[in-house]
Amino acid sequence: MNGSEISSVLVSGLLLGSIYALMGSGLSLVWTTLGIFNFAHGAFMMLGAYVAWTIGSGEAWGLGPTLGATAAAAALAGLGCLFEVLVLRPFYRRKNLAMLTVITTLSGMIFLENSALIAWGPRIKQLSPLIPGTVHLLGVAIAAQEMLILIVSPVLILLVWLWLSYSQTGRAIRAVAQNQDSAQLLGMNVSALYMTAFALSAVLASIAGILLGSIRFVSPTMGDEPLTKALVVAIFGGLGSVLGTVGGAYAIGLLEAVSNYFVGLYWTPALLFVVMIATLMVRPSGLFGRS
Repeated sequence: MNGSEISSVLVSGLLLGSIYALMGSGLSLVWTTLGIFNFAHGAFMMLGAYVAWTIGSGEAWGLGPTLGATAAAAALAGLGCLFEVLVLRPFYRRKNLAMLTVITTLSGMIFLENSALIAWGPRIKQLSPLIPGTVHLLGVAIAAQEMLILIVSPVLILLVWLWLSYSQTGRAIRAVAQNQDSAQLLGMNVSALYMTAFALSAVLASIAGILLGSIRFVSPTMGDEPLTKALVVAIFGGLGSVLGTVGGAYAIGLLEAVSNYFVGLYWTPALLFVVMIATLMVRPSGLFGRS
């Protein structure tokens, strides 16, 4: 590999890692707070992209990409609240909560994807970039929108971490995640905190979908592959640790970029799962998770 190829692979890995970090941090937040894995997370990503396209695209309402992205994040926050109330909350006190929520979130994913197929049709769409043009990074020419992704993703995750660490609501969510019964005895509204965590997770997924839809295409199943990668990232980095998930996201993104270069697209997913399994055999809590 020469210098330009190394730079190209590095930039590609950082770009992939930024998308996976947004997806994985949302998954990790729900897992940490509610103790469940949300299989509908990819569908939230897809819906965020579709809502942003509908409101912002000139083919639909044409109000501009910035307003479209803002409206999509707000809409997905509301959908996240509704999803938590209707699909998850009835089962919180069940002993087999994990299995029930696997079934309900999978069902929710299928329902949302088919609803999108009916509403928007099978034809692929693309979001207009928030920032047009090209820039240079490490000697590689990339779209300005890709540079925006590289900046926005870590900034958003840092803001989420600061909010969870220092705000009253964020600390309450962490308290509920550690011990729900004690938090309830202290007067915390556990149901409201669960809803808040789920809404924030849906917002992160919608932003990931908007950013991805601006450099790729939007379709009813666009969230399926990123969901799989986010699962690998969350487990590899350490479920229950938002910052660990971010570290795992960039590690997986760089590994995927290198693997695509050397072994091709066909074998890369298998290699990622092999690396994840090998890591968990050595460190079951994940690469950056706590034992």
